[in-house]
Amino acid sequence: MSAKPIFIGGTASHAGKSWMATALCAWLRQRGFRVAPFKAQNMSNNSHVCRDGSEIGRAQVVQAEACGLEPAVDMNPILLKPNSALGSQLVLNGKVWRNLGAREYAEHFDFLLQHVLSAYARLAGQYEYIVIEGAGSVAELNLKDRDLVNLGLARRLNAPALLVGDIDRGGVFAQIAGTFSLLEPEERALMRSFAVNRFYGVPALFEDGVRILESLTGKPCLGVFPMLRDVTIDAEDAVSLDDPLPTAGNGPRTAILRLPHISNFTDFRLLAPFTDWADRPIDKRFEFVILPGTKSTLADLAWLRARGLDAWIAEQHRQGAAIIGICGGYQMMGESIADPHGLESPAATAEGLGLLPVRTVLMPEKTTRLVDAATPGGVRFAAYEIHMGRTERPREAQPFAVLSDGTPEGIRLGRCTGTYLHGALENAATLSELFGRTIPPAAPKQYAYQRLAEWFDENSRGFEELYL
Repeated sequence: MSAKPIFIGGTASHAGKSWMATALCAWLRQRGFRVAPFKAQNMSNNSHVCRDGSEIGRAQVVQAEACGLEPAVDMNPILLKPNSALGSQLVLNGKVWRNLGAREYAEHFDFLLQHVLSAYARLAGQYEYIVIEGAGSVAELNLKDRDLVNLGLARRLNAPALLVGDIDRGGVFAQIAGTFSLLEPEERALMRSFAVNRFYGVPALFEDGVRILESLTGKPCLGVFPMLRDVTIDAEDAVSLDDPLPTAGNGPRTAILRLPHISNFTDFRLLAPFTDWADRPIDKRFEFVILPGTKSTLADLAWLRARGLDAWIAEQHRQGAAIIGICGGYQMMGESIADPHGLESPAATAEGLGLLPVRTVLMPEKTTRLVDAATPGGVRFAAYEIHMGRTERPREAQPFAVLSDGTPEGIRLGRCTGTYLHGALENAATLSELFGRTIPPAAPKQYAYQRLAEWFDENSRGFEELYL
């Protein structure tokens, strides 16, 4: 058995490819099909750990959940985690392979393509449909000779394609018609239809626009998909932090640092309604200040200091705020961070913020694992670790939590807390204990996937004839 592929491409980054792919996964599952997600190459610091310890992009975790599946490494064989303006850590088949500069990546195209095709083949042997998500724009002309994630892959797999454009950004005619005009004949043949995403108002009001686009592209419009405000899914990357968020006035006043290399900000889903994202000092008193995870701890610590955020954090603490560090943020809160192997920069040691009596040494071996833990108050929760540092903590210090094997993890000292456990704050009971007040849980994720399936069903037309 070999699955039938369906490719979801975009006119640009953040046009809604992940959203549309997730909706399609949920819709196919509703109809009784065995379906799985696939993205050959993801570029994101928002990752997750599979049961076997492999690391994949968060978007494919979401899509796996929408399919009713446990995430697996074959769903995202290449994960690029940017750690500088010109380079990334390359995670291949779930494990760190090496750091590569942008120009070096192209030198390994043939090698990486074989891993992509092998992962896809393994996945396709188990399911009826594979929903393939592209990356960025499908019309990056300068990258065509080394494209293993967009139409270069779709052509190799003979996958019928859907193009997603974002009308909320403006210029949707140029987006869609312009993209089609840049496609080669073989690519245009694969592109069965296009979708207009994030429409405000009644879709029928865009009927003239649909006719114009169909005339310009020679392809049918799958649908005009309205903005869906009552549904959230885990975001693929930090671009989503620019989206407006709902606000609520009755939550704990919380600031989260928007670090340049921020990672795994899905940790803070429950805090979104009452959070200020801070990339500079804010003239406001907070009850909680959170230092999130980062892919480049030393660089982001230097950035923080250059903006005066170190003094601002200290002042917030003096005025009564609790300071919480997750992963890289935990490392920053300590006394020092040493990088003797030059993993992030030439070998160096940086002074930390001095809020916790811990010291960190960055190590070549990356820790990626799922864990079960319990808080001092007895709250049990599941979490995951993704880090390349070892942090020495005082043995007598109160831990943030105790792992199921009895190992103390992290530290709680006065109004300062540090932990490596991503996902801990996604547990409402854990967060309520830490914040000293009740934080309501989020709606079950399957509710969001059900709504996305309905959204796709209500607004698409002719999908079965075009793709199934």
